[in-house]
Amino acid sequence: MCGIVGYAGRERCVEVLMDGLEHLEYRGYDSAGLALQREGRIEQIREVGELRNLARTIAARNGDLSRVQTGVGHTRWATHGRPSEENAHPHLGGDGSVAVVHNGIIENFAELREELEERGVAFSSETDTEVMAHLIAERVQAGETLRVALAGVLQRLEGSFAVAAVSVEEPGTIVAARHQSPLVVGLGEGENFLASAVQALLKETHEFLVVENGEIVEITDSSVEVFDAAGDPVERESFEVDWDAEAVELGGYEDYMLKEIHEQPAALRATLLGRLDAEGAVDLSEIGLDLSEIERVVIVGCGTAYHAGLLGKHAIERFARIPVEVAIASEYRYADPIGDENTLVVAISQSGETTDTLAAIQAAREFGGKVLAVTNTQGSLITREADAVLLTKAGPEICVASTKAFTAQVAVLDLLALALAGVRGTVAEGELRGIGRDLRLAPEKVEETLGLVGDRVEEAVELFDDARCSLFLGRGTACPVAMEGALKLKEISYLPSEGYPAGEMKHGPIALVDEYCPVVAIIGDGLVREKTLSNAEETVARGANVVALAREGDRAARRMARLVLPVPEAPEILAPFVCSVPLQLLAYHVAKERGLDVDKPRNLAKSVTVE
Repeated sequence: MCGIVGYAGRERCVEVLMDGLEHLEYRGYDSAGLALQREGRIEQIREVGELRNLARTIAARNGDLSRVQTGVGHTRWATHGRPSEENAHPHLGGDGSVAVVHNGIIENFAELREELEERGVAFSSETDTEVMAHLIAERVQAGETLRVALAGVLQRLEGSFAVAAVSVEEPGTIVAARHQSPLVVGLGEGENFLASAVQALLKETHEFLVVENGEIVEITDSSVEVFDAAGDPVERESFEVDWDAEAVELGGYEDYMLKEIHEQPAALRATLLGRLDAEGAVDLSEIGLDLSEIERVVIVGCGTAYHAGLLGKHAIERFARIPVEVAIASEYRYADPIGDENTLVVAISQSGETTDTLAAIQAAREFGGKVLAVTNTQGSLITREADAVLLTKAGPEICVASTKAFTAQVAVLDLLALALAGVRGTVAEGELRGIGRDLRLAPEKVEETLGLVGDRVEEAVELFDDARCSLFLGRGTACPVAMEGALKLKEISYLPSEGYPAGEMKHGPIALVDEYCPVVAIIGDGLVREKTLSNAEETVARGANVVALAREGDRAARRMARLVLPVPEAPEILAPFVCSVPLQLLAYHVAKERGLDVDKPRNLAKSVTVE
């Protein structure tokens, strides 16, 4: 889950590498480093902690790195070896003539390390990555080119990786390869780029090449060449990314999380545009699948994507009357899953590179299921592994805790539910279009929610000052929203939080409830409203301070709760949108009150590319 960046071109290498790492720091921030080709040697610069520590070290060099033209950089999320300068990337091989940066896990590194040590190689770190640096260096010293050396080493590696290397023997050249970890090439004029994600390079280019599994790419200032495992050249068309550089800047907001919460109306508009017309008709012809053949749906995802999947289950089963299973991707791959050619597997991944979700796709392939990817990242691995793709058009999401990608995922799943209902005839056409027109109101209702909640969220923060845990309750569609709200709070405030079906509370979680366990209750409307109010009252009777999400003017909620976070009147299909936003803001303000970094919570990374 580390971030890699590389540059070959002009005398601005360090500037490009540092800017790229800044936009990859969401992938890991235990340490960071650069390997720079300088006058017949490789200079290694590494620092523990956030990228700003490395930036200070470079600034203290007083411009002596300004003429560097080629190098690689890395920001780390530790897997093998604690965060330390010795374990920070890049790692040097042999006599320092080769440098390597790596994202992923080398599963057989212990065996390779033992072999190298028997040959007298001395290791300076605890990492799995260093074995690659030494193995490549051995082959380069034996006369192989850097590309051929990397290709030979790849044959010996087990695990997942994206790796980039430079050598003193080949000034101005970077070679890189990937297997199950993300890697893209950015194309320029007189310069070329390499990164783990397009976000890192949007200031420099919008034209990219994808490196596929098992391929090696060789980059100089004037050329980009892709080779297969056998060393044969591969023709690869480039693609354009329509995100602009401003999308990855703070734009006046204090944090990316707050910015992305407020970007949700725009993200929803973009996601619905062209797929839902003014009359409420859904058009998903872009996916090219015959939905009339679908008899069963399986939704797989991790974390926030899993919660979006639970909401998708509600929508698909209600409107299309198709049975839906929602599975945590890391469990699904080992569950010997059941299905056939009439099973639609919906794989949700914001990054499109989540290892467990990609493995779930392979499990679906084994029983012949059709795979529909829901992702926010054009050109990501999941888009190439799936039969069809629905992009959430939320724009770059930098904060580790997902907000706008979540609501965009829910919107896409609602569209899928309506499309399935349309082809199956389970809802009358007039009614179906009415629901579609309701869904078109999502951006406006989220905008209204942001204005309505206002300062009330900050008042709710006081109820969490002395909390030792918290409980989020909801029924129906409010239950996955409660689970997502609890996840947001625990991710960024480190307060143990649990989302739970309100009716199940008496079967265990009520034992947690006292004055030091705030309860967040999503009251909602319809059949479960009175039941949820009753469940929340049970926590009040045991000393809980209740924060209720309820319609403005809900007197029963006001009588029961210490504080009400008001949400606007909205059609039923929009309830998950208007209820999610206040919970995102609540988590944000609780974490800020505790003085925590909301964008980069400890131990977490944005894109989980290791199992």
